[in-house]
Amino acid sequence: MSQIGQSFEELVSIMRKLRSERGCEWDRQQTHESLKSYLVEEIFELIETIDQKDDQKMKEELGDVLLQVVFHSQIASERGTFQIEEVIKSLNEKLIRRHPHVFGDSPGYSYQQWEKIKSQEKGEEKSSAIGKVNHALPALSLARRIQENAAAVGFDWPDVSGALQKIDEEIQELKEAMGKGQRNKLEEELGDLLFAVVNVARFLDLDPEIALRKATEKFVRRFQIVEEFARARGLDMKKLSLAQLDALWEEVKGGESK
Repeated sequence: MSQIGQSFEELVSIMRKLRSERGCEWDRQQTHESLKSYLVEEIFELIETIDQKDDQKMKEELGDVLLQVVFHSQIASERGTFQIEEVIKSLNEKLIRRHPHVFGDSPGYSYQQWEKIKSQEKGEEKSSAIGKVNHALPALSLARRIQENAAAVGFDWPDVSGALQKIDEEIQELKEAMGKGQRNKLEEELGDLLFAVVNVARFLDLDPEIALRKATEKFVRRFQIVEEFARARGLDMKKLSLAQLDALWEEVKGGESK
């Protein structure tokens, strides 16, 4: 057995013991449902290490994600539904099936072919180029996926300038909706604006989910420094005017650019 095989067998064995009567009480109590939040957390922690380009931390976080796969597979095994070997076998078969340009006689990769194979796997007759809407995806990621599918059949701007212009249009429509004060219309127009922003991100080959996360983290970092500045100067932020707060904000921004 290879080193990889031995290490994986050991991991499965450890997980099996943790779930046994001689194992860990916390691990034994977990279910597919109780582990959902941990899986999501591990995925985002992995993404953070990728953004930080921290290879050592990435190695650790990849291990945590793999643990979740083994954990769920062990629970399934105990329920008699499937084994970890079946998970791996299914994945191997899918990878080969979805890459006929590598493992078959297809001339080359195409997005349309990839989507067609996916539809066939799921027993779906793809009546629309959009395909099946995966509502489990985060909204920004779902928007990008839908746009990619539409673009694959030519429903797309020729370049990013059209997508940028669409943002301007949606901002104007949102302003008009704000004047009418209709909540449903406001929600619709705000959604259209976000959808247009995702389109720009797609043209720039950027992930809007990650871009928004980074922007949020930057805001948190700057806001906390503003708080530090205010405390150091004996200022109560709640009593400062917007102009004073904005001046502190600009001071923080200026310090970052030095």
